[in-house]
Amino acid sequence: MIVALGVIIPFVGTSLGALLVFFIRGKMNEKIEKILLGFAGGVMVAASVWSLIDPAIELSSEMGKWAFVPSAVGFLIGIGFILLLDSVIPHIHQGSEESEGVKSNFRKTTKMMLAVTIHNIPEGMAVGVVLAGAVYGNSLISLSSALVLAIGIAIQNFPEGAIISMPLYAEGMNKPKSFLLGVLSGVVEPIAALLTIVFVQFVTPILPYILAFAAGAMVYVVVEELIPESQMHSHTNWPTIAFSIGFVLMMILDVALS
Repeated sequence: MIVALGVIIPFVGTSLGALLVFFIRGKMNEKIEKILLGFAGGVMVAASVWSLIDPAIELSSEMGKWAFVPSAVGFLIGIGFILLLDSVIPHIHQGSEESEGVKSNFRKTTKMMLAVTIHNIPEGMAVGVVLAGAVYGNSLISLSSALVLAIGIAIQNFPEGAIISMPLYAEGMNKPKSFLLGVLSGVVEPIAALLTIVFVQFVTPILPYILAFAAGAMVYVVVEELIPESQMHSHTNWPTIAFSIGFVLMMILDVALS
């Protein structure tokens, strides 16, 4: 039951955010959008540190002064994995007109959806690997810490759902379809979480590497996408403040509730 909750909670966050398309008329205010991007980035970085890298180092404590190795290796592989996806999958980021990845004839809305999919894969993996560590009896990872991470990702997903559905509506798509696509953009998260849980079952000894892998993947998304998008043009101070608030909120949740 708790595993199911952990997998579904982030998806619910995305769906609730997408629901805003029915309540906000026109295009989302640029300042609000930047604040939401900054907040999401802060949550993801804090989750990467306290929910993933910190446990990975603790799990490797028997290695003594070399306890950093699994985290360092896993982190860099996670960076490389999302870099590979970013280079191969055709997509376009919010606020940009230039496509990335291999050339394709996909519509702009499809490329926007694929950009969010790349973004959501590491978040689903992060929730899945922490849930797996708790389910398979690792004493350093509790179900409560897994749920805290899921809640943190859900909080971060709320603005993401809005950020994908609102531009689709602004591009001329009707509200129900914009909402549906906003919801579907989050489907990859529970799928990635479930696949990670199954995978970890067979490779428990390399759990520290997988934890750090998820952290590296999330940090790549923050640095390559969220921060640049939040700092474009004007209102650059607001997303920086929002990043700090998101970081502190996720840190408090992880430390106080785990």
